[in-house]
Amino acid sequence: MNMKSVFILSFLTAFLSACATWSPLSISESTLEGYLQEQVQRFDQEQLKSGSPLSVKLSDVDITLGPDGREVAVLSVQGEVAVNALVTKIPVDVFLKVEGAPVYKSDEKAIYIRRLNLLDSRVESTLFKGDFKPVTDNLMRALAQMLETMPVYRLDESNLTGQLLGMADLDIKVAPGKLVLVPAEASRK
Repeated sequence: MNMKSVFILSFLTAFLSACATWSPLSISESTLEGYLQEQVQRFDQEQLKSGSPLSVKLSDVDITLGPDGREVAVLSVQGEVAVNALVTKIPVDVFLKVEGAPVYKSDEKAIYIRRLNLLDSRVESTLFKGDFKPVTDNLMRALAQMLETMPVYRLDESNLTGQLLGMADLDIKVAPGKLVLVPAEASRK
């Protein structure tokens, strides 16, 4: 056996033993909150660059995973939506609390929150306070559309773990306080 064959055999042995002892990737609520904050900030910058009169700033994101043992994520989002009118900015403070199902898209190596249900909403402005239904309905549609296209987490393929996980057939499990990426066949048992 030549040196190249020994190296390849050693690499494959190490890789297979790593796969045999592979433990699932666990993603905490705080990791998801930080990632979502960054995504919304990027989204807002892109919207403003494209000429949109609407800007979005999040002051607080709270994600609760697996409340009451259910496989859902509850997102509480507070922030400001501002309409940049002709010469003035009209800010509106918003609070939305939604519940949805975390979904792993293996082709994108990303986690999304889908099938959203509105749990609570408030809109406050110098012009009005309370649950202003037309505004909250529009905000809910905008949030749902945003979360359909914006992942709350994406595998980091710049490191070896992310690259290896990206090659595997994975599924997602919701546990209290975390999301767990597991081999797809393990989730079907």
